[in-house]
Amino acid sequence: MSFSRREFVFLSSGAVAGNMLAGGVAEAGEADGHGMDFSHSGLVTGKPKPLKHTSIPGFLSAEQIAPHHTAHYGGALKGYAAADARLEESVRSGRPLDAAAYGALKRAVGSKGNSVILHETYFDGMAPNAPDPAAEVRAAIEKRFGSLEKWAGDFTASAKEAAGWALLVRHPVNGKLYNVVSDEHAMGVLWMAVPLVVIDTYEHAFYIDYQNRKAEYVEKFVDHIDWNEANARYRAG
Repeated sequence: MSFSRREFVFLSSGAVAGNMLAGGVAEAGEADGHGMDFSHSGLVTGKPKPLKHTSIPGFLSAEQIAPHHTAHYGGALKGYAAADARLEESVRSGRPLDAAAYGALKRAVGSKGNSVILHETYFDGMAPNAPDPAAEVRAAIEKRFGSLEKWAGDFTASAKEAAGWALLVRHPVNGKLYNVVSDEHAMGVLWMAVPLVVIDTYEHAFYIDYQNRKAEYVEKFVDHIDWNEANARYRAG
């Protein structure tokens, strides 16, 4: 598999595995947003990627999704763009920043850039009616965890403990699947790992609909995984 320079930078920085404002709803289409196509990412376009679903009946309301997409995903994109632009201006102009500002901006580019990628894979990876897992990703899960049910048990346990994110990732070095816990956008990474399933476990992802019932949100999430998207990511990775 080959990557563009932009894709390689973010893959090798761990962005896709947890180390990296409101738009309209995207038109449904086979080519839009599936797999590891980053062409519509906010990191490429500078604009928020439109939502596939403004609500997911029985799981997340429009009142829950809209501010999450606007304030948290959109805010991360704005923060990333501002930090990256300031660093680029410093390099191009030859005017150095003081050490504290330089360090803060570098960390902001990583953390907020990763937040953008994580939010995009989260929003794109949910469906109102989850399809059955495709043969390839199901076989990989069963090989690693024993069964889909055993994987789901470990994934939900991971998500309930995670302060920020939980991910099912595929590592290209050994080909293994891992359920990864991340307590912050730049923590918990497996370098170069490709995210197959991503859940946001910050309170802002569920509080309007679930208040403090995080476990209920996590358990319902498993019933709304877009397995077609997960399989496309698995094949691309």
